[in-house]
Amino acid sequence: MAWNEPGGGSKDPWGKRGSESGPPDLDEMLRRFQKKLSGLFGGGKGGDTGGLNARSALLIGGVILGVWLLSGFYIIDPAERGVELRFGKYTVTTLPGPHWHFPYPIETVDVVNVDQIGRAEIGVRSNGDGAAGSLILTQDENIVDLKLTVQYKIKDANAYLFNVRDPDTTLIQVTESAVREIVGKNKMDLIITEGRKEIEPQLEALIQEILDRYGTGLQVTSVNMQQATAPVEVRDAFLDVVRSREDEQRLINEAQTYANGIVPVARGAAARQAQEANAYKAKVIAQAEGETSRFTQILAEYRQAPAVTRERLYLEAVETVLSSAGKVIVDVKGSGNLLYLPLDRMSGATGMPADKALERLLPPAT
Repeated sequence: MAWNEPGGGSKDPWGKRGSESGPPDLDEMLRRFQKKLSGLFGGGKGGDTGGLNARSALLIGGVILGVWLLSGFYIIDPAERGVELRFGKYTVTTLPGPHWHFPYPIETVDVVNVDQIGRAEIGVRSNGDGAAGSLILTQDENIVDLKLTVQYKIKDANAYLFNVRDPDTTLIQVTESAVREIVGKNKMDLIITEGRKEIEPQLEALIQEILDRYGTGLQVTSVNMQQATAPVEVRDAFLDVVRSREDEQRLINEAQTYANGIVPVARGAAARQAQEANAYKAKVIAQAEGETSRFTQILAEYRQAPAVTRERLYLEAVETVLSSAGKVIVDVKGSGNLLYLPLDRMSGATGMPADKALERLLPPAT
């Protein structure tokens, strides 16, 4: 006979008998729970149980509410910004200091460090090997092995968190694109030599422009080209070219130094010759003016006394010639003999000038 049929006995499948049969009484369990709570909060027994239970429930609810409200207080450090979200939607960005918001799940706060400097390396691995993509084609169809570092920080916490899925990865991709654009517009020699300092500001400006266009909330602080060389496969040949260029520059510097030493000397010689020429010019002009003045004076005297002036001029000319002559040959009229006068010896013996000695030897003019 089955246990649940009439007369089937007092046993059930769970082994309970008599009055213990059936599920537990929920009302009884609730009463026991309320008694325990009353005992915890000092409640008495008897007819005031209902009032104590209500006060206990209010007290527990107040404590829970207070803890929940206190959990809404937070502090933002000077280097941080807080981004408040209400049900997942942006509401406000908080500045450093204490703040309060509706606790979770109504509002949440994401704290972002805006002063921390991030670092992104392009063409550099952690072990120092060249990364894939560091070889870039230049304008003159050469390949340059470029390695650079970009330093950045967060300037807009809201944009950094919600505008782009992964801003840091986006920065690397934007930098690679900007490098290819800038390097592709320049020649290899310019990139590797003196053009590196010109390319860095261009890269920084282009990277920042693209990041602002995407709304990443990032600010580029510096772009440093750590290395710009030829690929490993042609590096030896390129170094030979570099050495040749250095030799060329050295020879140019030596030639410039030599020119700097010669040109001033030549200029000084030219200035000296010009001064000498001017002095000679002044001398000749002065002599010519003096001769002209003398001739003019003699001409005036000649017009007054031609014979006297003519004889005076003759005597002065003879005196000038004989004063520098050492020998004189005299042809005396009326005789066929030539008279040789060694004036140099005569003047040396007598101590008289040659012209004076000649005057003593010659007869007086009639």
